Amino acid sequence: MDEASRVPLGPQVEGEPINGQETTDELIAKAFQAFVGRELASGYRIIRRMIAEDHTIVLTLSGAMTPANLAATSVIPLIRAGLVDLISTTGANIYHDLQRLIQGEFYTIDPNFGDRRLRQEGYTRIYDLVFREEDLYRTDRFVSELLQKEPFQQRMTTPQFHDLLGRYVSRIEQQRFGRDPYNSKSLVVQAHLHRVPIFCGAPQDGSIYLNVALLQRRLRERFRFDLDLAGDIHEFAAYHYLAKARWSQQLSIVILGGGVPKNYALQPEPYLSQICGLEVGGYDCDVQICDAHVQDGGLSSCTAGEAHTWGKTSAEFQVNSQYVFADVTAVFPWMVHGLLQAGLKKNPRRLLELREQALQALDGALGLE
Repeated sequence: MDEASRVPLGPQVEGEPINGQETTDELIAKAFQAFVGRELASGYRIIRRMIAEDHTIVLTLSGAMTPANLAATSVIPLIRAGLVDLISTTGANIYHDLQRLIQGEFYTIDPNFGDRRLRQEGYTRIYDLVFREEDLYRTDRFVSELLQKEPFQQRMTTPQFHDLLGRYVSRIEQQRFGRDPYNSKSLVVQAHLHRVPIFCGAPQDGSIYLNVALLQRRLRERFRFDLDLAGDIHEFAAYHYLAKARWSQQLSIVILGGGVPKNYALQPEPYLSQICGLEVGGYDCDVQICDAHVQDGGLSSCTAGEAHTWGKTSAEFQVNSQYVFADVTAVFPWMVHGLLQAGLKKNPRRLLELREQALQALDGALGLE
């Protein structure tokens, strides 16, 4: 017994049988006790802590999860509840979000059906999802027309661009399709309405920017749309700096998948400490759901401990971090259901309305006013 008392034991693994009357919160506590289930339960508890302690929460969304409808089913409800303050995602998620908005249709398919046959029949596949190839051309025409409008003829950061997209497509959704924007299933529309900045760390690696490339060559000086990549980094860091200086002074991250959205959301911390010489302590809590293996040294799978060596997470990461080794689509909806069923909400930051304030605060700290 004395020997055992020196071992850092967790809760005893025991419990009552599932009876079907449990809430999701109770089910996670009762049945998710070991292996990946324990990781899920631990991650869920950490997210609850973020909410209870009023952390500023960054959500990253990798890959192409809007085709899987994860934004509509799981991310937008969190935005509405004030549980997401900043988003980092891929150009693909934004593009397919627009594809869905203009009535692009996604269908399930047996992934072993045969890609040559799908190509012949005019379908494009994302594992077990397919859509008509024509949807891509319709979305390209839609994007190209939007980008040529006068308000887009300026230099801007990615959250400014996505906010402008959200403003325009919310009007289009209402005028063309007769839908109330406040009931929209579009990520960019809901982020615009709730003033949530959406960052994209590699905009050129997506179909929206493929359209930009041709428009620049074709229209030349008449096409003045441009993304301010250096300004984008500074703006992301400004929101981080503001979060660590105000409210609860706690900044946390929920990472869905890995890739560029994860890395870009972590970059403001070394930018602030390593480049700007401002030590703010890094993220305070870290929950990641991903099925990438850490042994290959990839960023997608790197732990919060490894991130701490880069100054991206705080010294308390060991008790505030959980890597859930699983597919996001199999795990995250459980967490969202539990949070919403418990009625958890948080005061929305509406950070887009505080953009100038955040930039002024960071510039002031750097003596750049």
